[in-house]
Amino acid sequence: MEYRTLGTTGIEVSTFCLGAMMFGPFGNDDEPECIDMIHTALDAGINFIDTADVYSQGRSEEIVGKALPGHRDEVVLATKVHGPMGEGRNRKGNSRRWIIQEVEDSLRRLGTDYIDPYQIHRPDPATDIEHTLSALTDLVRQGKVRHVGSSTFPAHEIVQSHWVSERRGLERFVCEQPPYSIFVRHIERDVLPVVQEFGMGAIVWSPLAGGWLAGRYRRGEDLPPDSRGARVAAINPQLAKRFDLSTEENQRKLDAVESLIDLAEQAGTTITHLSLAWTLCHPPVTSTIIGPRTPEQLADLLAGADVSLDPATLDAIDELVPPGALVSEADRGYESPALDVRARRR
Repeated sequence: MEYRTLGTTGIEVSTFCLGAMMFGPFGNDDEPECIDMIHTALDAGINFIDTADVYSQGRSEEIVGKALPGHRDEVVLATKVHGPMGEGRNRKGNSRRWIIQEVEDSLRRLGTDYIDPYQIHRPDPATDIEHTLSALTDLVRQGKVRHVGSSTFPAHEIVQSHWVSERRGLERFVCEQPPYSIFVRHIERDVLPVVQEFGMGAIVWSPLAGGWLAGRYRRGEDLPPDSRGARVAAINPQLAKRFDLSTEENQRKLDAVESLIDLAEQAGTTITHLSLAWTLCHPPVTSTIIGPRTPEQLADLLAGADVSLDPATLDAIDELVPPGALVSEADRGYESPALDVRARRR
């Protein structure tokens, strides 16, 4: 397992970060099995775990917390805040009120007295970034949080956050967690250059594009019933667009998958390992998040930890999906409120 420094924090993290979104009812509700998977990842050299309060409404954090005793000092533990947690108009967002309240629940569920990177899961147009950073700064000074970061923030909002941090003497975001894969390259145009400019670390999510780059969806085949696409389609019609095999964008993905499978074979690896290794080739990327649901998936992902790609393979991937491209808008990860109909009408 390779290790890289997270931005300018001095903290060394594994280039594979164990994502815990699949731990809990949304993915795998077998708690002992999930705990065993966490221990397997740690034994393989992973020292970085990422979760969020909203993953299975707190269950993911609880499962991670139960796996940590005896390992906490070696683990860099990240979680996130923003999404709605139960009923109540103010049980969500990036307000000081909610952050101060919700960090206590995350600490309790994780069974720890501090969080390493505490990340803001999405921007909140209703909250001034100064209020958010002020609350996060207080948590750092109280010792409940070591560092703070953002997730899926547009480039201009990352820049704005650093402007506010500098002028108000507040903690700054030391990491950004954007979507990034061979099919989702739009962040190469602005987010990754900004991350590099400000000395942040990029912790990229969905490197397999929701299973597309693991070869889960193939031309002439239906969605596998146990796939993420099938589960998402059953509960979230909006996200289901990512896996609608009839759309023009996803037809292009199906064609690209076949080419990538051939390219991986020529490189002596699999499409899964090729896709994970590719994300780690961009200089600002510190770590790529793997999100296994089963022990078998975890074993396959870990087997690709040492795969490297030569320049010819990288060039061939660029020919298939050009730098800065986004194959499907459904994979963007964040819809700007500026595009909402209410923002575009007098």
